[in-house]
Amino acid sequence: MIGSSIKRLVSIAATGVLITIGSLPAFAQSKNPTLEWFSWSIFRLTSPSGKVFLTNPFVVNPFSPVTVDYFKKVDYILVADGHGDEIGQSDQIALKTGAKIFTTTTFARGYFLPRNIPARQIIRVGPGSRVRVDGTTIRAVNSVHGSTTRDGLSDASAMGFMITFENGLTVYFAGSTAVTMDMQLWGRLYKPDVAILPLKPNSDPGDVVEMVKLLRTENPNLKTIVPHHHNVGLVVRAGIPPQRAKGLARRFNSGTKPADLAAALAESGLPVRLLDPELGKVYELTK
Repeated sequence: MIGSSIKRLVSIAATGVLITIGSLPAFAQSKNPTLEWFSWSIFRLTSPSGKVFLTNPFVVNPFSPVTVDYFKKVDYILVADGHGDEIGQSDQIALKTGAKIFTTTTFARGYFLPRNIPARQIIRVGPGSRVRVDGTTIRAVNSVHGSTTRDGLSDASAMGFMITFENGLTVYFAGSTAVTMDMQLWGRLYKPDVAILPLKPNSDPGDVVEMVKLLRTENPNLKTIVPHHHNVGLVVRAGIPPQRAKGLARRFNSGTKPADLAAALAESGLPVRLLDPELGKVYELTK
C-alpha cells in the first residue's frame, strides 16, 4: 500500500496540493511534514526531522478514535485556550510522553503546575510570542475566543499558532477563533501554506471564506484549507450512553459540514482546495 502511494506521490507532487500517503507511520521521517486528524481539533503534525506536534488533544470526546495511550511519542503540545475541548488531556499526555506544552503563564501556574507537569515541560507563550524548537518556528497569534477552564481559571489570551517547519512550509492552526482582520496581517507576514480553520456546527461558511480571503493577503502560498471542530458523521467511541449518542449525532449531523464550506469556497472562486481529512489518515504537506 505504501509503495503504491509513493508512486502516486511522485506523479502529483508538482501540483502543490496536500497528498494522501496511506498508512505511513506517524513518526516515520519524510522530506515534508505530515498531518493526521483524530476528530474535533486534535491534529498530529510530524516535522521532516520526526518531531511530533499535537494540537488540542481532547481525546475523551465521543468522536475520537484514540485515547491517551495511543500517543507513544509526542514532543510538543499546542494548547489554543483553556476550554475543555481545547486543553483536553494535555496534562496526561505530557506526563506520559515528556512532551513540552505551549500555553500561557496563567495556565502554566494555575492549571499545569498543580497537575504535576514539571516546569521544564512548559513553554510559556502568548499572542506575539515566537519560539524556535528543533528547527521549527512556532508563532502564537491572537484568537477571538474565550479561554476559561472547567474549574473557572480564566485567561484572556486564546491563541492560534503559525507553525513553520524546517523545509519552510507554514501551517496555521487557528484554534477556535472567529474571523478577525488580524488575519490580513498574518497572511502578509507569515504566508501560511495550509490553514486549519474552525468549522463548528453553528458556523457560517461565509465567515470561513472571509478567513481564507484575509489569510491570502499578499500570500499566494495558501492553497489548502482543513476544517476542524466539525461533524464526523457518527459516534466512534464505544461506551457512550445511547441517548447521549443520539443527541450528539443529531446536533452534529444537523450543523454546518465540510461540504457546505467546500461549496462556499467554490462559489468564491478562491484558488484553494478543501481537504476534509479522514480520521487517522496520514497526509503529506507540500507547498
